[in-house]
Amino acid sequence: MDTYKISNRRYLGSKTRLLPFIDDVITENCKKCSSLFDVFGGTGVVGDYFNKRYEVIENDFLYSNYLCFEAFLGTEKVNEKKILRLIDILNDLKPRGENYYSKNFADTYLSKANMKKVGAIRDEINRLFSDGKINVRERAVLITALLYAIDHIANTVGHYDAYRKGASLDKELLIKPLEIDSKHNYGNEIYNTDSNVLAESVNADIAYIDPPYNSRQYADAYHFLENVARNEKPIVEGVARKMDRSAIKSRYNTKSAPKAFAELVQALNAKYILVSYNNIGEKANARSNAKISDIEIISTLEKRGKVKIFEKEFNSFTTGKTKLEDHKERLFLCEVGVFEESDKLNSEVKKIQSPLNYTGGKFRLLPQLEERFPSDIRVFYDIFCGGCNVGSNVEAGRIVCVDNCKEIVSLFSFLKEHTFAEVDEKLRKMIADFGLSDTSAYGYEYYGCNSSNGVGKYNSKNYIRLRDSYNKDSNKDPIKFLLLVIFAFNNQIRFNKKGEFNLPVGKRDYNKALSRKLQGFMSNIQRKNVSFVARSFEEIDLRSIRAKESFFYLDPPYSLGLAAYNENGGWSNEDDKRLFVFLEKCNKKGIRFALSNVMEHKGVRNEALLDWCLKNQFNINYLDYSYNNSNYHSLHKQGESKEVLITNY
Repeated sequence: MDTYKISNRRYLGSKTRLLPFIDDVITENCKKCSSLFDVFGGTGVVGDYFNKRYEVIENDFLYSNYLCFEAFLGTEKVNEKKILRLIDILNDLKPRGENYYSKNFADTYLSKANMKKVGAIRDEINRLFSDGKINVRERAVLITALLYAIDHIANTVGHYDAYRKGASLDKELLIKPLEIDSKHNYGNEIYNTDSNVLAESVNADIAYIDPPYNSRQYADAYHFLENVARNEKPIVEGVARKMDRSAIKSRYNTKSAPKAFAELVQALNAKYILVSYNNIGEKANARSNAKISDIEIISTLEKRGKVKIFEKEFNSFTTGKTKLEDHKERLFLCEVGVFEESDKLNSEVKKIQSPLNYTGGKFRLLPQLEERFPSDIRVFYDIFCGGCNVGSNVEAGRIVCVDNCKEIVSLFSFLKEHTFAEVDEKLRKMIADFGLSDTSAYGYEYYGCNSSNGVGKYNSKNYIRLRDSYNKDSNKDPIKFLLLVIFAFNNQIRFNKKGEFNLPVGKRDYNKALSRKLQGFMSNIQRKNVSFVARSFEEIDLRSIRAKESFFYLDPPYSLGLAAYNENGGWSNEDDKRLFVFLEKCNKKGIRFALSNVMEHKGVRNEALLDWCLKNQFNINYLDYSYNNSNYHSLHKQGESKEVLITNY
């Protein structure tokens, strides 16, 4: 007899073809497991696949999917002979007159005749249940069979956001039995609720998370099947004849997705958390763009344990408007409670470069710096944090980033407290408001230029308008400051003696590379216990510092050299002397410190620094680095700078 398998449904993001991949990852990495929580069940194919091996906990916010789980994976007994008999009766029903479905949906997803039949069958199933002739699971079996029959002939491209006008509707609606094997269903649990709420009360060895990826709400895509499943006969509107779906909208399809995901992962009680998410990111149209980045997934999971990443090439289901090249499905596996570092990709992901191209930034020096930092730091002070390449990447129980530039501190504090989606939305709105270029959306040719000569000429006038607006802004909006830096020369920062931002326009704009850098940086500072303080080094109260657990890293402007932040008398030999006195006090108090500086620049030796080190018997560590971009006025053709790290330990 012809039957419907659980996988015989067209469904966005269905994992049917990826089941062997998921199985391989679980088999090789998840040991001594007896239960699996399918957090966003969808069609239930993952839970069904592992039902022979594990007790399955299945959940979905859509009632139509819940009924599917109950039908295929439920524990209540089903009388198969009765179901077969009732299916024959339902298929033979002769509808009398109009009903809710024929009045509202005639000749849309199905023909008017078939819609009459849908209404008659659905009401008859309710009557059978009310009369006690079928139990809860048998009711779910019959409704699910009807939903599969509808989907099999529906006039759609796989979802119900729209129907194909003028298409043939001559196929007859016929229900077929479901292919159910209940012998492994003992111990299964079925839910129809908010996954984030349910996570707090469920215990499972493996939690499999396959959340919505983009802005396409499943309540929109499957509203008609949801309507039939509930049979509450609500008012419907629009061409697609949609009911009110506000109560079944998901946060995972909005800019709140990263926050919702973080809350879910934190609440889960599991030995392993396996997340399925693809790399669709910037490859599709705006509605298809993934709402949670790889970096956000990794940083969130790393709070719970060790993370491994697995990849497989995969052609996803789309609406037909988007062709994806080099599309990959990714599995992120977190072994909860284990925090060993072993995966190379994870280690690389942790090092995120600042979106601010702060002159003299230490991103390239990080590996050498960390090799020389103590291993027992509890409180890390990044003094003269600048672009925050060091403070955002080091690992410590607490990180305090200090800088006397209040604009930078205000910006980082803002980025710490807001989601990337919020910041990104504000940036793009401001870009449009000021009439600046957006090459990530339109490319370079749209602005009459190319990648080589950049968009500086196009942006020049509007950039000046943005700069003037910021300089006159008494509140100093951090988003406006960030946008100014993004469009400024080399993404750098410079203020004149009046405190006005005065860099000229740059060649680049808020492109994809900078967007990814900003997103990664925000994820990094948000996953750590890091705070930002606006003050000078001399305003640090050494009496409040616990010497044994604290460490000072200082990267001041260099008096031996000229950088964008050091113009107009920004840092002098006298400032060096004041800093040396401060560090001698730190040393006397027993506070360990490391000072970045240059011992030689363009053939000139830093005699004051050398004499100070020798006098105090501080260690001079020479680093392997060349400042090819430390000064935008000139390249160091007459000799490289000799970068050093001065330590008192």
